[in-house]
Amino acid sequence: MPAPIECLAPFDKTLDATPIYLVSPADLANGKRLPVGAREWAATVGFKAGEDSVCLVPGPKGSVKAVLVGLGARDAKALDPFVIAAVPAAVPAGTYKLATAGRTFAETAALGWCLAQYGFDRYKAANGKTPVVLMLPDGADPVPVWQEAEAVTLVRDLVNTPAEDMGPDALQDAAEELAEEFGAAISTLVGEELLDENYPMIHAVGRAAEAGRAPRLIDMTWGDEDAPKVTLVGKGVCFDTGGLDLKTASGMRLMKKDMGGAAHALGLARLIMSRNLPVCLRVLVPAVENSVSGSSFRPGDVFPTRKGLSVEIGNTDAEGRLVLSDALTAASEETPDILIDFATLTGAARVALGPELPPAYANDEGVWKALEKASGDVRDPMWRMPLHTGYRDDLDSPIADLCNSSESGFAGSITAALFLQRFVGEGLPWLHFDIYAWNAKPRPGRPKGGEAQVIRAMLRYLEDRFGA
Repeated sequence: MPAPIECLAPFDKTLDATPIYLVSPADLANGKRLPVGAREWAATVGFKAGEDSVCLVPGPKGSVKAVLVGLGARDAKALDPFVIAAVPAAVPAGTYKLATAGRTFAETAALGWCLAQYGFDRYKAANGKTPVVLMLPDGADPVPVWQEAEAVTLVRDLVNTPAEDMGPDALQDAAEELAEEFGAAISTLVGEELLDENYPMIHAVGRAAEAGRAPRLIDMTWGDEDAPKVTLVGKGVCFDTGGLDLKTASGMRLMKKDMGGAAHALGLARLIMSRNLPVCLRVLVPAVENSVSGSSFRPGDVFPTRKGLSVEIGNTDAEGRLVLSDALTAASEETPDILIDFATLTGAARVALGPELPPAYANDEGVWKALEKASGDVRDPMWRMPLHTGYRDDLDSPIADLCNSSESGFAGSITAALFLQRFVGEGLPWLHFDIYAWNAKPRPGRPKGGEAQVIRAMLRYLEDRFGA
């Protein structure tokens, strides 16, 4: 897989780059904005300018004279990161350029260009694939594009790595490597230390794993401690069997991705640090395996939490909210200016919105309005879901302060968010993302497998709020 930095080149007027034309069906019909002979060639090969279709216009001696990329119903002026993402797989190695594009449009499209060349090749023989290079127009800056592509690549790599090589210990290694790169401080509580420091829920969920994969809480900090405080919490369930409420074989198949929330927290942290945002950043990752052994926690057990609330275990497969409860409590103790958590939390979220549209929960209207704008600005979609208080009593327990699952089976993503809200400090602006972290089907620039969602929108929101 080429590194993102290899996929882009700054403007160089001496470089011979093949032009890429964005073509709508109307353009194809009237021949405007197309190189000489392109319209005729498109008709010959049956190119209709459908979305993500690509047509190579031949030049002399077997060369490519130009590349036509179909827009379909897309708006040619819209800032779509994936508008030319179908090109790298369809063209020979070489250097290409957008025939007519301003700096902002080119930088946006360049992200999809880089991400289109992603491939998870950790377990494959090296294929020596040569990157396909996009030359940016004069004045365009490749650095922000590289930064975003590297963050997405980090998330994808972490999520794609099988649980055998991405247990709590390996997730800790990844966090420590990131901390070292950017000069962040990092510490980790492991095993019985969690009980000593009052993180009983993280310990309970992860205690059934073998010794080398003991539960832990990863705690990373970066930036000026007097700057506005931004705290990220990521669910790090490195494999989820469901515990004693065991999942089916099909339900367990993708559970290597159940640490996708942690991957997102680390990916957004990478973006924040690489952009040197003027914030005091804290990242908390409760990293566990929900395994089955003689020490597994059980349905019907009652455990204390760091906040002091007792929780009855209604279902051991609702474990993510348990480990997050302790981490959110710890995060709230510092009263950050904003608290953000990412979690592959519920199947109900997929039933409601599918794999491509992450549910977002917000307890602050001003924060949500600004985030909604940022999401639209960078074309990083999400959809707000309600923290409907009428469902709170679905989490009532006859023997504890609350239960970790609802017996009704309705509104599963909402009741999970309501559970988490009980552990967020009073008055703290809070965002919760019930992400999928996975592309269920391949699309240009977004191969099937691990995926980063909402972190580009979150970066834009943080830049707008705290300054770039």
